[in-house]
Amino acid sequence: MIEHYKMFIGGEWIGSKNRDKIKIINPVKNEVFAEVPKASEKDVEWAVDVADKIFPEWAELSPFERGKFLRKASNNVIKKSRQIAKLMTKEQGKPLEEAEGEVIKGANILRYYAEEGERIYGRIIANEQKNSESKVIYQPIGVAAAISPWNYPIELLAWKIGGALAAGCPVVAKLPSQTPLAPLEFIKCIEDSGVPKGVVNAITGSGSEIGPLLIKNNKIKKIAFTGSTAVGKDVLKNSIEDFKKVSLELGGSLPMIITKDCDLEKAVDGAVYRSFRNMGQICIAINRIYVEEDIYEKFLSSFAKKTENLKIGNGLTDNCDLGPMCSLNGIETTKTHIRDAVEKGAKIVSGGKAPEGEKYRQGYFFKPTILRDVNHEMLVMREETFGPVVGVMSYEHIDEAIKLANDTSYGLAAIVYTNNLNAAKKISDEIKAGNISINNPSPGVINAPYGGWKDSGFGHEHGPEGLYEYLLLKHVRTTYFN
Repeated sequence: MIEHYKMFIGGEWIGSKNRDKIKIINPVKNEVFAEVPKASEKDVEWAVDVADKIFPEWAELSPFERGKFLRKASNNVIKKSRQIAKLMTKEQGKPLEEAEGEVIKGANILRYYAEEGERIYGRIIANEQKNSESKVIYQPIGVAAAISPWNYPIELLAWKIGGALAAGCPVVAKLPSQTPLAPLEFIKCIEDSGVPKGVVNAITGSGSEIGPLLIKNNKIKKIAFTGSTAVGKDVLKNSIEDFKKVSLELGGSLPMIITKDCDLEKAVDGAVYRSFRNMGQICIAINRIYVEEDIYEKFLSSFAKKTENLKIGNGLTDNCDLGPMCSLNGIETTKTHIRDAVEKGAKIVSGGKAPEGEKYRQGYFFKPTILRDVNHEMLVMREETFGPVVGVMSYEHIDEAIKLANDTSYGLAAIVYTNNLNAAKKISDEIKAGNISINNPSPGVINAPYGGWKDSGFGHEHGPEGLYEYLLLKHVRTTYFN
């Protein structure tokens, strides 16, 4: 039975004006189980128009009033977290417990920005002249377009919606085509908070068609985009005409550096977690691991053993660590990178193929894969696989490891395991990336800025910096007459 969903525009749940649909596939079974509207150009224009119309009213509310809506929305998400998580698992593949964790994190993000919005302070600056002062204030930029991806469909949407609404900006969200269902339920929780009609709008459909319509609409003043570097460059290029404010969280090729004096067990745990969580379908998945040669073989042995203990299954019904990949394209890229590496001399330590058995036959399943003796001529060490494969190579000196880690056009994040404070400082100072994680596998936390360098984008989400992406700075200079 096919489930039918609607999109949300101007406070109404509607189909598209042209009645076109997009099919949603369950990656466990490779079968269609739902449909969403494929928005037309008129649908997009309507969503932007209603958001633009409500902007003055929403912007005039105090941050405390806007925060009340965000807190209610956060509570609504918590109450429905299991229901939303089941949809996410069904459309994206990740295990149910992990999906629910993401939904709860989305709720926490809304609550964080409800509180952070109350701390938009500005400042007073003394002037040289008597009886004069300068005041710096922040004001909402206008309607924001939020374009988020399929791999973390709630969390990455919440980053954008939370910051925008707290700042006073209505949102038109372009939901991911492969995983729109959980985000639609998340949007319903915001609607049920009582926000004015038009403050939040959610469009479903083709990104290649809807994206350009949002970017070229002069009523959109801010674009927040998470996705590939290639598409991010097009977003930026097409935003130039009317000088939209843009923040881009793009691709990555995340390096991990492990020194011989690390806590090896914790380093292995971190490598397993960050290499294969969500089947490697995350911008901060580890692509490349550089291990000091003294512990190279020991690390590989332990890494392979713990990786092979990961359980793969149906995230809705099985007690598993990993589900299927989200799409067949992801599997093909993974296979291509493995084949290229092996042809150039790498060896498969673990994985390298689909799991065997009837339960895996129809779906997009693949074993977590470790490659050893890799080099930078291989695709796996140069490109973002976005799948469950990681390359491991040894190094002799720390300067060599840093040079290899920086040998990429990307600069989103890096992970380091070492008990040497001098090495930790040197690596964190010299790696060219926006986020460095030392002795833990999670470079991002909601109350600290998160953003990339180089081809991994610019601008920030998380933290107060994520809020200020939706604000304009204004300087007011006043002279008082006695």
